[in-house]
Amino acid sequence: MRPLGGPEMVCHCLIVQTGDGLTLVDTGIGVGAFLGFTMTTGAALDVSETMPARLRALGYDLGDVRDIVLTHLDVDHAGALRHFPRARVHLHAAELEAALRPPSAGERSRYRPVQWEHGPSWVTYGEAGEPWLGLEARPLDGVDGVALVPLAGHSRGHSGVAVRDGDGWLLHAGDAYYVRGELADPPRCPPHLRLAQWSVATDHRSRLANVRRLSELPPGVRVFSAHDAQELAAFA
Repeated sequence: MRPLGGPEMVCHCLIVQTGDGLTLVDTGIGVGAFLGFTMTTGAALDVSETMPARLRALGYDLGDVRDIVLTHLDVDHAGALRHFPRARVHLHAAELEAALRPPSAGERSRYRPVQWEHGPSWVTYGEAGEPWLGLEARPLDGVDGVALVPLAGHSRGHSGVAVRDGDGWLLHAGDAYYVRGELADPPRCPPHLRLAQWSVATDHRSRLANVRRLSELPPGVRVFSAHDAQELAAFA
């Protein structure tokens, strides 16, 4: 994505080997145009970079995906859901409720029902959880080593996704922040991205509080957001 006047941004997803299948953390935009979104973000839709194409390039079949864990239901995070109709879809209950019954005009415009018209097998998680490094985590039903970490603010049920990685953790923080500089002291973020985050947040104050919590995570957690291109490149 190349928003006007800003840095190149990405849709950072994960493919996790779990048991006898695969678990995806977010799906990206997917195949098929979402005209309004692509026009406002300057998204370059390269089919070879979509989740279905990346899986096939790695030698997997789309049916190998047993579970999908969503940070939230915005199109750049869940636009490819329809390519995995048999997968269970894990997310925060508040996020699903907001998408199915949007309580505000802004939420009616941000969610695209076409993404889930195939009738996914939803698995939702509420507020009860267990302490996790200063945050809270909801271990996933039937998926070892992966947990939902509520980080509300960008959307009502926005969450991070923690994945066990050897002796440490990966934490996909979704849209809790857009650029790495937001975790610095003092935080750094281009003005237009700061404005964009404020304009789409359902609770901007909670979002900022969660960014502070993320900046305090111990070294054993590798935290990254969905859209920072440099964070994605660091995995190469």
